[in-house]
Amino acid sequence: MATWQRFESEAPALASQVRARFEAAETHILATLRGDGSPRVSGSEVSFLNGDLSFGSMPGAVKALDLRRDGRCAIHAHPGTDGDAKVAGVASEVTGAEKAAYTTGTEPPGDFHAFRLEIGEAVFTGVEADELVITFWRPGRPVETVRRR
Repeated sequence: MATWQRFESEAPALASQVRARFEAAETHILATLRGDGSPRVSGSEVSFLNGDLSFGSMPGAVKALDLRRDGRCAIHAHPGTDGDAKVAGVASEVTGAEKAAYTTGTEPPGDFHAFRLEIGEAVFTGVEADELVITFWRPGRPVETVRRR
């Protein structure tokens, strides 16, 4: 697993593409695991703070409860004509004094959950000519590209 900062240092071009896709829209799709292991998808916003990809939720939201129980998750950026980005890994909740560093000023009034993602995989999918181009990164490994017709 790796921080966003490590992803940027190991795969700067891919990290830039993935970040641009996330920053192009306000909301994205977060997939978490329910208590019975089945998937749950929820809308979520992401931020890039303190070298991390971070996101939050309202207090007591089921996605937050899912992540507290099992941090494994994936976030799919709102797709665009310039490509499709996904990250997957393990979310951990930011609490206490450290939580203030994970605020953007756009949180609703009152309390909220803040999470940061330890990245296990980042993927960018695009189309070049008549090929589907899938570029992915995993911590400690070189960027890999698969082309499909």
